[in-house]
Amino acid sequence: MDNESTIPVDKLVKVYIKMRDHHTTMMQEFKKQEDASVGQMKQVKDALLAYCKDQNLESVKTAEGSFYRTTKRRYTTADWGSMNQFILEHQVPELYEKRIHQGNMETFLTEHPDLLPPGLNCDAEYSVTVRRNKQ
Repeated sequence: MDNESTIPVDKLVKVYIKMRDHHTTMMQEFKKQEDASVGQMKQVKDALLAYCKDQNLESVKTAEGSFYRTTKRRYTTADWGSMNQFILEHQVPELYEKRIHQGNMETFLTEHPDLLPPGLNCDAEYSVTVRRNKQ
């Protein structure tokens, strides 16, 4: 919009809300279609996985394409105290992920404004939130 300053702010809010409502409707419809499609693809993948299991195969090549089965592993712990002790005892800090919990850091900094962890970076930017008037 080239002439933003000449458009009344209430009109901008009205247009934004209308656009957001349209976007929400489109996204809800897309989500329904996506869910149906993902469900159908899962059924086909399950059938292919069953085929691999039944035939005792790891991969299959067809005229249309190929497929193969893999094993995905996800590691968790039910005992963080023991896990932390194990990691320290065996000096394997690479078993941790390097990231900061955003909400907890913000709470910590709010509660301890005089303490700043070394090397901490913070990116902040303004955003605008638009709300509809209650009718």
